[in-house]
Amino acid sequence: MTGNCRLLLRIDSSSGVPLYRQIVDQIQWMISAGRLQEGDELPSVRDIARHHQINPMTVSKAYSLMEAEGLVERQRGKPMRVRTLSLQPESPALRLKRIEPEIRRLVMAARQLDIPADELLAAIGQYLEDNGDE
Repeated sequence: MTGNCRLLLRIDSSSGVPLYRQIVDQIQWMISAGRLQEGDELPSVRDIARHHQINPMTVSKAYSLMEAEGLVERQRGKPMRVRTLSLQPESPALRLKRIEPEIRRLVMAARQLDIPADELLAAIGQYLEDNGDE
């Protein structure tokens, strides 16, 4: 996982969610889904900041917060690692529950734009097909 910022994070500066929080949330989700496991290395602060063109202090804040929450551990001179058994993978139903607020926002936007449910579902399916590797 080291250095693979594209696989790891999707930063959206227009989302209204602080960038450091996006980093923390996404890493928590990946641990919950089992995509990141005990001992996996995280990309360096510099690598993430450079790749996403954000301030290194933002990434450092996210990493410090995750360390304080017990999600990751820092070892001098080595990359941050997912902490031993920091979170157990969650069930698919629980993971789906985590994205419920985003689903609610998407449905509300679709209704305001008068997009029928079948078209919305088709667009989501197409997006998933086109972006399956992300």
